[in-house]
Amino acid sequence: MSDLQDLAALIRADTPLIIIETPDEPRVVELFRQSLLHVWRALYRWTITEGLRRIDLDGEDPAEAAPDATSTLRAIHAAEQRGVYLLLDFHPYLGYAGTQRMLRDLLQRRGCLPHVLVLVGHRVELPGELEAKAVRFRTRLPDANDLLKMVREEATRYQAEHGGRRVEADADAVKLIVRNLGGLSLPDARRIARQLIFGDGVLGHDDLPRLAKLKFELLNRSGHLHYEYDTARFSDVAGARALKRWIDQRRAVFVSGDAPPGLDPPKGVLLLGVQGCGKSLLAKSIAGGFGVPLVRLDFGTLYDKFHGETEKNLRAALESTEQLAPCVLWIDEIEKGLASSAGDGDGGVSRRVLGYLLTWMAERKSHVFLVATANQVQELPAELLRKGRFDEIFFVDLPGVDTRRELFELHLRKRELDPAGYDLDGLAAAADGFSGAEIEQAIVSGLYAAHAAGTPLNDFGLRAELRRTRPLSVVMAEPVQALRDWARGRTVPAD
Repeated sequence: MSDLQDLAALIRADTPLIIIETPDEPRVVELFRQSLLHVWRALYRWTITEGLRRIDLDGEDPAEAAPDATSTLRAIHAAEQRGVYLLLDFHPYLGYAGTQRMLRDLLQRRGCLPHVLVLVGHRVELPGELEAKAVRFRTRLPDANDLLKMVREEATRYQAEHGGRRVEADADAVKLIVRNLGGLSLPDARRIARQLIFGDGVLGHDDLPRLAKLKFELLNRSGHLHYEYDTARFSDVAGARALKRWIDQRRAVFVSGDAPPGLDPPKGVLLLGVQGCGKSLLAKSIAGGFGVPLVRLDFGTLYDKFHGETEKNLRAALESTEQLAPCVLWIDEIEKGLASSAGDGDGGVSRRVLGYLLTWMAERKSHVFLVATANQVQELPAELLRKGRFDEIFFVDLPGVDTRRELFELHLRKRELDPAGYDLDGLAAAADGFSGAEIEQAIVSGLYAAHAAGTPLNDFGLRAELRRTRPLSVVMAEPVQALRDWARGRTVPAD
């Protein structure tokens, strides 16, 4: 059923109190105007600035009561015909006992006709006794046709304001822009579309990164998500051939949003591995491989000392992520927020957070690809690791000799050094047991030493830095080896 049909059904049933939370008041008023074609009632609108006005006739009648809440409720109580009353931002005045009593009398139809009262606001919180009598109605978000119509309207407006100059639009880009505006209210989508169009009079593929940034800034009001502006490319990552191939096979299905019969859309991966071996870079490169925005969820910002607030924060963050779809959601070091030992000393908060996250992972329909990274597998709850939670669990191990050679080549090029001038095979053999981060730092240290000596960096300097470094695989040999032993046979090697 449509919003219009649903509203008409509620009015026809003489629902005493309807709550609508929305920033788009004009759309709600227009929906109720249209509902009168299906079920007739006198229609009124109230604001604190204009008072109570009838709006279903041609034009609008003068105010029928003083704008204060008490006079308004008295006027509604005395009305001689059934009506629908849209009370905009009325809920703050319900803090007074007298106002609450008058409203309850209306809802219980004591000495008055069966009116329908509608409280409209961005966020409507009611006293408990009134909440029990209310029906909360959520307006549907605009679909692709509504958004495309809006984009065309803004293009027409641009043309009118620029002396007839038409907007240059790439048809494929417009389709992607409309798709990425999904999940927003019409006013929010219109603001973004207007910025894209009026910026340069062009709608093209170059607008997509800016659209993603504007959409994120609009939706991330809680501050629990972080927009990662610099995603990586797979060419920036050494090794991980199996993971790259896995992502490449699923890219078309994820980006298009249409899975062929028999295939489920890809949902996410868990990246386990030794610290410093590139899990964070892989998370960024997965977003780059899919060609979608990357948002990072910081579990540390979710936790709140007040009961229920932590779960509420997680719910808000995940809802915002779904509105950003298609995107990649990255939860870094997930074990710190969902440790299996937690929940005993925190009042069960961690267990409730885990439960909500698992439910979301299982039931979500939006195109959000989850990438979770972890270093300490023994701290992860068993519920998270069982088959089906993630599409696959990849293990990012210490790099082999071929990957170490590739790492030296990548980091030397990154610093504008010619890899052909170095013995990459010898350096790769000398860096046995080193992680990618440790190889990079050896090059950085070698560059500092060469700069201090006034000489160019050479193989001798790099080998000296490697000899001076004690890698994590040596310093923490037992835990690192235990992790590698656990992963063998239980996970899929990323390389």
